[in-house]
Amino acid sequence: MTQVKQDDNCSILIVDDVPHDIQVIANIMQNEGYRMAFAQDGRTALKKVGEIIFDLILLDVVMPEMDGFDVCRILKESRNTMEIPVIFLTAKTEAEDIVHGFEAGAVDYVTKPFNSSELLVRVRTHVELKKKRDREKELVSRLEAALAEIKQLSGLLPICSGCKKIRDDEGYWQQLEQYFSNHSDVRFTHGVCPDCIKKIYPAFASRVLKD
Repeated sequence: MTQVKQDDNCSILIVDDVPHDIQVIANIMQNEGYRMAFAQDGRTALKKVGEIIFDLILLDVVMPEMDGFDVCRILKESRNTMEIPVIFLTAKTEAEDIVHGFEAGAVDYVTKPFNSSELLVRVRTHVELKKKRDREKELVSRLEAALAEIKQLSGLLPICSGCKKIRDDEGYWQQLEQYFSNHSDVRFTHGVCPDCIKKIYPAFASRVLKD
């Protein structure tokens, strides 16, 4: 199934089996401009993640059938969802439970009952980190594409010894400028070198070159 990015706003999936807790989180998030989706169990959450590209998941730990730890582990095993930051929502504050959450792949946790300011700060922080990673990933992708174009220009190029046209992969002869414009981001400006000035403008060559 193909995932769809619904719009340019950051999208957050809130997963909790208690409707009241979902409502509390939604009220805290409503003025932040985030697009929100909701699920009350792990299987529904995984189904939604398979359909929509989310920027962050707020995931309850204690849920029936499939707890948050299991959901998080499944998310981190999939190539399509492994980079989505997961913040656990939990009433468990024991160090063992917190470590268990990080081992499952979460980036952070927020304890219940929610502190509005704390929840907002943690969400903003991880949304911004996700945006930064996405931008870096896009830059790397562009760099790889640019390097691929450069690679296309490596090796032997058939060039006419007379007119200096280049033969392309389809056997057509193109002006050098046109060939490089089609195969790279190079753009040309034109001038006249000293040797050509002497050849084309012999009467003016000495004065022009002197100047």
